[in-house]
Amino acid sequence: MKKFVFLATIGGFIVCLDQMTKILIHTQYDLGESTTVIQGFFDITYVRNFGAAFGFLAKTHPGFRDTFFMLMPPTALMIILFILKGVEDNDKIQVVALSMVFGGAVGNYIDRLHLGYVVDFLDFYVSDTHWPAFNVADMAIVCGVAILLVLMFFQAKPQIKKVNT
Repeated sequence: MKKFVFLATIGGFIVCLDQMTKILIHTQYDLGESTTVIQGFFDITYVRNFGAAFGFLAKTHPGFRDTFFMLMPPTALMIILFILKGVEDNDKIQVVALSMVFGGAVGNYIDRLHLGYVVDFLDFYVSDTHWPAFNVADMAIVCGVAILLVLMFFQAKPQIKKVNT
């Protein structure tokens, strides 16, 4: 049960931080308004994302897109809970990573339920290279998935024993 306390704590922290930053942007900025933080590299820009990460599916038919984004997050959250159930309590790195993905998914899902889109505002660019804006929930999801991928990559593979017949 300790791992579910971690999930609630870490996931809850991410949801709170994500929602507080989005409320600040949504209430203090007009759509498209931007503030330069680091010239030529980083702005705070209010963007409405109707798609997934990096605007994926943003231009698909609204009926499909809206249905997809209403059904997919609860499904992903259930899968995370199922995976977490099988994780050892002492595997803190995996528990933290899953908690980050869970918290990020909840943060963005709250936006979709409440607003019909996700508030993005972290806007990075270098010269002509411009990344799509993102938010705290997106950072948590990407970092959590990256940690899980690293764990999978470095995890010892079971050795298959040959049986002599």
